[in-house]
Amino acid sequence: MNAHIALTPGDGIGPEVVDEARRTLEAVAAKFGHSFAFTEHLLGGCAIDRHGTALPADTLAAAREADAVLLGAVGGPKWDDPQAKVRPEQGLLAIRKELGLYANLRPVRPHPALAALSPLKPERVAGVDFVVVRELTGGLYFGTPKGREQTPQGERAVDTLVYTEGEVRRIVRLAFQLAQQRRKLVTSVDKANVLESSRLWRKVALGVAKEFPDVKLEHQLVDSCAMRLITHAPSFDVIVTENMFGDILTDEAAVLAGSLGLLPSASLGESRRGLYEPIHGSAPDIAGKGIANPTGTILSAALLLRHSLGLETEARAIEAAVQAALDAGQFTADLGPKAPLSTVQMGAAIRERLG
Repeated sequence: MNAHIALTPGDGIGPEVVDEARRTLEAVAAKFGHSFAFTEHLLGGCAIDRHGTALPADTLAAAREADAVLLGAVGGPKWDDPQAKVRPEQGLLAIRKELGLYANLRPVRPHPALAALSPLKPERVAGVDFVVVRELTGGLYFGTPKGREQTPQGERAVDTLVYTEGEVRRIVRLAFQLAQQRRKLVTSVDKANVLESSRLWRKVALGVAKEFPDVKLEHQLVDSCAMRLITHAPSFDVIVTENMFGDILTDEAAVLAGSLGLLPSASLGESRRGLYEPIHGSAPDIAGKGIANPTGTILSAALLLRHSLGLETEARAIEAAVQAALDAGQFTADLGPKAPLSTVQMGAAIRERLG
């Protein structure tokens, strides 16, 4: 297979971890007889510094032409002024919107070798294996009107939570399709006891469920779901929810794995083209030190192979290599070993086990 992969390393540790993922994809291509071409583009704070915008036109054009996009991380203290009109995160939101990537998939499956790193008791983490499906292009982050204004009572801020029936249907249907390939349970998370948008969400979810009689649907309020993620995480299979709820719940779920550096994500739409990124941030405090954990980015590359290129065997080879490296005690500093591996060493340890 020949494929073009657009790289957007971004800010902070992004370039370091994306480089290891690229090397891993090159190793996969060599092993399985593929040809992957890579181009690198600016996104986030580095793009603001160079072009005054978080998503330059040439980056968006390259993303549209590529078979998939691999992203590092965006943001950092340099661009953290809340009054700034242009912020790195705008680039991430915009590229998702422009590419029509409405679904963010975040698998959570703690590695047994790292069970002790979770703040939860090992028995709470044992058997955890679920996927969160987060709606990406609607809700509070994109709704209008949005803004601030001066009033006689002081400054007033407005954000609008909007969802259409079609937006809800397509994300819920994707969750059911994933559940059919797993343990056939969908947990739809909303706040239907308070929010009108959640009442629509629940109504649509019930309608979609009729199309999938082999999959069980359960409803969960977001606050009780947050508690259940800690107390009964193994009971989940596929969780589907709206944009802001998903943003919060997936960061909570990340602690089950012991480190943000371990978890990948995939942002998908109607076409096979997707955007893949680790769920961690830019970690500016360790940028340039060569100690960042590349595992989440390398596993994101595995999702890229699976969802955008249709290379399931190759994706599983990367996932097995990661598992083997962790089983062998190959850990970066975030996982707390006495003699941690560097970013480059961890990437090499994974690639050594691709066979």
